[in-house]
Amino acid sequence: MTARYAASQFDVVIVGAGAIGTALACALRNSGMHIALVDAREPKGFTAAAEVDLRVFALSPASRRILESLGAWQTIQSQRVAAYTEMHVWDATGSGCIHFDCADVGEPALGYIVENRLIQHALQMQLQSAHNITAIYPATPESVEIDAEQATLTLQDGRRLQARLLVAADGADSVTRKLVGIETHSASYAQTAIVAHVATQKPHGHTAWQRFLPTGPIALLPLQDGRSSVVWSLDNTHAAEIQRLDDAGFCAAATKASDAILGQITASTARAGFPLQRMHASEYVHARFALIGDAAHVLHPLAGQGVNMGFKDIAALGEIILDAQQRHRDIGDLGVLRRYQRARKGENLAMITALDGFKRLFSNDIVPLTWLRNTGLCAVDRFTPLKSEFMRRAMGLSAESH
Repeated sequence: MTARYAASQFDVVIVGAGAIGTALACALRNSGMHIALVDAREPKGFTAAAEVDLRVFALSPASRRILESLGAWQTIQSQRVAAYTEMHVWDATGSGCIHFDCADVGEPALGYIVENRLIQHALQMQLQSAHNITAIYPATPESVEIDAEQATLTLQDGRRLQARLLVAADGADSVTRKLVGIETHSASYAQTAIVAHVATQKPHGHTAWQRFLPTGPIALLPLQDGRSSVVWSLDNTHAAEIQRLDDAGFCAAATKASDAILGQITASTARAGFPLQRMHASEYVHARFALIGDAAHVLHPLAGQGVNMGFKDIAALGEIILDAQQRHRDIGDLGVLRRYQRARKGENLAMITALDGFKRLFSNDIVPLTWLRNTGLCAVDRFTPLKSEFMRRAMGLSAESH
C-alpha cells in the first residue's frame, strides 16, 4: 500500500540531476526561490584516481563560459580537462578535408574534452552551500497533474511535490515528458556509437581528428592523460561485429578506420555502445512545464553538439525565470515560458536538421555525393570567411548566441 504524504511546496522542481538539470539548479541557487532537484539515482562521485569516464563531452567555448558563470569551471579545470586547439576532418572516399584552428577565430581553444562525471561533480559542489536547493533521490516520477496554480509531481513512493514550475531534464526517454503528454518526432539512425579510450603510437597534439567512412564517422578526441577517446559510429550490424572483437582486434580495426592518423592504436579500455537516434519535442513548454537538454532534443553525435545545446537551454531558461521573478511575473505562466521556446526551439531544430543532412551526405559511397562532399570540404577549407563563420557557430559564438 502506497504511503500518503503531505505535499511539499517549491517554486521550481527539476527532474533530472545530470549535468543539464544540475546546471539549471545552479543558475537559480541565488534567486531565493525554493528548488527541488529530483533523480532516480544518486549522482556518482568523482575522484581523480578513478579511470577516466567513458562518457566524455566536447564542450564548446560558449558552454565553458556558462560553466564559469555557475562557478563550476574552476573545479573542472583543477581536475582533468583537455583543450583541443585544432580539428582535422577528412573523407575516407576521396581527398576532401578541412582543418580548423582556434587561432583563426581568436579563441584559446576550439573546445574542451571533459568527463560527464566531472561536470556533474563540479556542479554538485556548487550546490553544497545552497540552502534553497533540496536534493530528492533516489526518486522516480509516478504522475503529473497541472492546474492553473501549480504542477504536482507525485513520486512512486507517494511523495507529492508542488511547484509553480516543473522542468524535465531527465534525458531522451524522459518519464516526465511522457507523463505531461508532450509528443516527439523521432527516428532511429540504426547505428551504434562505440566508445573507448585508447593509447596511440603518436601524440594527439591537442587535436580532434574525425574521419568519415561510408559506414559512419570515427573520431579521436584528446584526453588530458595523452590517450584519445574513440567515438566510432557504425550501423548496428557492423557495430555488433566490432564489439565481439578482442582488444587486439578492436585496436587493429580502429587503427584502420582512423587511417592510422595517430599511428597504431596500441591499447584500449573496455568498450561501451550507445544506440543513436534523433528526437525533437513538438513543444518545449506547457503552462507550468518546460523541457531542457536531451528531454527536448537528441541529435547525431558527429559534431558533439548535444550537451552544448543543453547548456544553452539552461542559460536561456534560467535568464527568463530570473527576469520573470524580478518583474513579479508568474514563472510558470505560459506567456513567460514561450519566450524560452522562441529562444531555443528554432535554433535547436536547425542544428538537428543540419547534422541529420550531414550524416546522410557522408554515410554512403554514391559517386555523385562522394564528389560533392569532397569538393565541398575542400572549398570550405579554402574560403576563410565561410570557414570562420562555421567555426564560430560550432563554438557557440555566432552573433545570434550573444
